[in-house]
Amino acid sequence: MELLQEIGDEKIARVYIGKTYRGNIVEFVESVPTYNITEKWVLIVSSLNGCPVGCKMCDAGFFYKGKLTKQEILEQVEYPIMRRFGGTPRTKKFKVQFARMGEPSFNPAVLDAIEELGSYPNFYPSLSTVAPMGVDAFFERLKHIKKKKYPHKFQLQFSIHTTDDEMRDKLIPVKKWDFERIAKYGEEFYDAGGLKITLNFALAKENKVEADVLREHFSPDLFLVKITPINPTVSSTMNGITNDVDLRSGLPQKHREFIDKLKKYGYRVIISIGDTRENEIGSNCGMFILKYLKEKPELLSAYTFAKNLQIKI
Repeated sequence: MELLQEIGDEKIARVYIGKTYRGNIVEFVESVPTYNITEKWVLIVSSLNGCPVGCKMCDAGFFYKGKLTKQEILEQVEYPIMRRFGGTPRTKKFKVQFARMGEPSFNPAVLDAIEELGSYPNFYPSLSTVAPMGVDAFFERLKHIKKKKYPHKFQLQFSIHTTDDEMRDKLIPVKKWDFERIAKYGEEFYDAGGLKITLNFALAKENKVEADVLREHFSPDLFLVKITPINPTVSSTMNGITNDVDLRSGLPQKHREFIDKLKKYGYRVIISIGDTRENEIGSNCGMFILKYLKEKPELLSAYTFAKNLQIKI
């Protein structure tokens, strides 16, 4: 990995732009959510160079240049490990999230990387997906790997953001599983004593959310709900998506009834805000790499950008 640029705070988060051995430009992050690296250390890595999905709140969808190899994924893990520890991570919980640039299920190399990373002590894998159609083989193998190697410490997250089908199609413009299919897969994926499957809502004021819809499909014994703010990305600004989570109180402003009903129905609800200084660092998906590419016009010709894209960063 050739490091091209970095920004951040050692005690909170650092964002890296690096060039892989194949010449791909990737963005990855290291984070210390507890402010104590010996307790928990999190790496957030990219699966693709950009993303073809184009979720309306994510900047990674502005460009796409293809899949990363297993080694390109592992480079994003190995660089911060060597930088921080000079070798094996010394932490009680070493978590690698496949949640940066790119829908992971579009890249089978992600599964190879997850298997290999199991050699690290105290390793916890995490994968976030919008559950696209047409990649059933990926999800079947993911389930097999999880049950064989990580039955009790794999964090699987489905990013759904709204309970309204029409709005979900607008926010996540790709063919994807419906709630019934997500629920069925989650039931198969779950192991007693393991981590519950996460249903993630990047909660905007405009999003339609109904607790009754979740209750109809997802058992609170197997699924939990995570609420995150809408980060100040270029994409969310362009698409008029307004954050509903008050960063000081940690409570939604418009959708409090939604949260209250979820708790009433027995769901564990996590409101995940993190350190607001991460907005200044730029550790939200795609923010830093867009700025880097703008400053390097010689790279732009190698990328395929979304149609009619006019970005001012």
